[in-house]
Amino acid sequence: MSDPWENLLETARNVHLSDSRLQEFCPFPNDIKKQEFQPFYVPASDLMQNEIGLFSDSYTDLRDAFIVASPYAHWRQTYKGTALGDKFLEKFGCYGLIGPESPFQSKGIRAWVVYMPKNFYYPWHQHPAEEMYLCLAGEAVFRKEDCPEVILNSGGVMEHSTNQPHAMETLDHPIMAYVVWRNEFGTKPVLTYEDAR
Repeated sequence: MSDPWENLLETARNVHLSDSRLQEFCPFPNDIKKQEFQPFYVPASDLMQNEIGLFSDSYTDLRDAFIVASPYAHWRQTYKGTALGDKFLEKFGCYGLIGPESPFQSKGIRAWVVYMPKNFYYPWHQHPAEEMYLCLAGEAVFRKEDCPEVILNSGGVMEHSTNQPHAMETLDHPIMAYVVWRNEFGTKPVLTYEDAR
């Protein structure tokens, strides 16, 4: 069996290099190195692996590579101990490809997958790092402060500037997104408002 991480990295690299929006936001780095990490399971891993609603126009290879690697990933619990509680933690899925607790590291980028099932609300939050979402599959409503909301589906992108509050919500479909950060990696996201549902 081939290494799922090497396959995922190569597939992500191909997508990143072929998308001018991603390349302009944060060029794919040439300093990537493998690193040791410990897998960590969360219930969202099973949800993503068994999801049937992740329709995609052009990103099936990257969608599938993230799903294949997911049983071996260190799934993050960014919001553990916050007001969001267990209901959120059981359904929100996020694991790194490049960055801490991930199979690869780089000085210039953080990259991971975000998965949310249908009818799920990701409350307003912010972080110093600049961020871009590329929707690989499914659909969600993206919101950012002082901007009209936008529905993204496969191929859509959303950019968040430094400490710009933003939120997401899925309705009739789940979503999977490839997410990259540039600059200011050291501070994790924090909730902006007390709007957890």
